Amino acid sequence: MPLTELLTLFLLLAGAGFFLAGTVGLLRFPDVYTRLHALTKADNVGLGLVVAGLVLQAESWAAMGKLLLIWLLVLLASASVAHLVARTALRKGIRPWKR
Repeated sequence: MPLTELLTLFLLLAGAGFFLAGTVGLLRFPDVYTRLHALTKADNVGLGLVVAGLVLQAESWAAMGKLLLIWLLVLLASASVAHLVARTALRKGIRPWKR
């Protein structure tokens, strides 16, 4: 198996691991703020790793550019949505979790 395919496989599996970690955080953390943090951080890193793996297999520069543009747009969208959800939770009086 060529090195490029091994690296692609590693990046895709690592990305899937981050997606799994984000999902576990979403289900297990106690409040909306920690859940948002786990989900946005893990999903952004996971998508970055998946895109990196796919870029290694892309057949043209245009395909690489499209993949990177998709990742950038998802980064911007997830940060904006997480901010709006957290701000709405604060305005509704939902307090951050404390031990």
